[in-house]
Amino acid sequence: MASTRSYAETGGGPAPASFARLLARNGLADEAFDLLRHHIDDWSLAKALIDVAQGAGRDEEAAGLLAARIPAGHECDSPWCCRGLEPHPAIGLLATVHERQDRVEEAVALLSTRQFTSLNGRDQLADLFARHNRIDELRSYADTEPLGHAARRLAELLEERGDVDGAITVYRQAGNASIRRGNAAVELARLLARHDRYDDAIEVMRALADAPGGAEDWIVDMLCTLYADQGRPQDALTWLDDLKARRGKEEWELFWIRLPLMAACGRVDEAVELPRAHPEGTTSYAAEHVATLLANAGRTEDAVIVLEQYAPANTSTLAGYLIDLGRPTTARRTDDTAVAGRATILNVLPGTGLQAARPSYLRECTDEARLPFDIRLPVTRLILSDLDVCRYRHTIALWHEQRRRRTSSTPSPSRSAGRSWYCCGLVSGR
Repeated sequence: MASTRSYAETGGGPAPASFARLLARNGLADEAFDLLRHHIDDWSLAKALIDVAQGAGRDEEAAGLLAARIPAGHECDSPWCCRGLEPHPAIGLLATVHERQDRVEEAVALLSTRQFTSLNGRDQLADLFARHNRIDELRSYADTEPLGHAARRLAELLEERGDVDGAITVYRQAGNASIRRGNAAVELARLLARHDRYDDAIEVMRALADAPGGAEDWIVDMLCTLYADQGRPQDALTWLDDLKARRGKEEWELFWIRLPLMAACGRVDEAVELPRAHPEGTTSYAAEHVATLLANAGRTEDAVIVLEQYAPANTSTLAGYLIDLGRPTTARRTDDTAVAGRATILNVLPGTGLQAARPSYLRECTDEARLPFDIRLPVTRLILSDLDVCRYRHTIALWHEQRRRRTSSTPSPSRSAGRSWYCCGLVSGR
């Protein structure tokens, strides 16, 4: 913590929030609260303040800071009014505090002043109704909420209670009313698949994908995944062939979907060679898909050879495979900044955890010349927590890769080849 304190106290961006959460997790919630209270006008820092306030026993103080930023008698005058910064997001944060204080009616009243209470696919008011078993109010809200997020929460609640048919009905009705019909159909298909009704799930996705303009890559991917999960990869390939025939071409966003399907049919070598004939088959992102095919087939050495041809692109993925092969030193040379911490973790003997690695790991990860602050702080978090090594083995490299892609001027593919970019959430513990 000493190595990151100066950055948190003087720096901007996510540094104060990250450091405050670190303090709170280590029994210093009061200090974390005091660090953030003067940053209440910044959305991300205000959110962190609310997170640490409970542990510090200072919810009432946090509520006062937020209430002071809500204009008297405030009502949203546009759909996006309370989704940005300025005083208005204080409504959602204050509602969170009130709910923690068992002042649920006040929280509902606050959230009802906003036209939309959805953010990142979740609806705060719908979640509140569900948590407090107010299902009738949730039903009424789902009938009017246009994005379908409230309907999804209602369906989730019904499924949790064993009312699968009721959840199906909610999704079907939401698909007809929502401005995002595709989202409701995908959620319905997932629900059906969870209950082994794959034929029904495929029928839902086929109807969506076959509709005019419906064959978007994420929808096609979902359809083909359902086919594969049911043991019918060849049927998925047949559908892709028909789609290609109708369109007269196959964009990479759809082309790559067929590659794992071919592998599932035992045609790994053919799948590896096929991208050569595609206009985008010699790009670094195509190489990442091919490498994933090879690695999943147990041919990690071949995957490394493919990725090495496109270095320095895909360094994070390449480093991961090198570590899987027991070559962390080579991985470190491949992308020293991105994998310094990860290579150290994997040098720990199996079963010994992070404790044995802490001294050398701290020296590596707090060296200014090696890791920029936004990587160094989460790395320090890992050291201070006894986290599962396997779960976090790729976190640091993925974090660095995410930063590289954000700042790169080179276009990146719409999807990664089997890698998840949720590393920020993993590191922060959210």
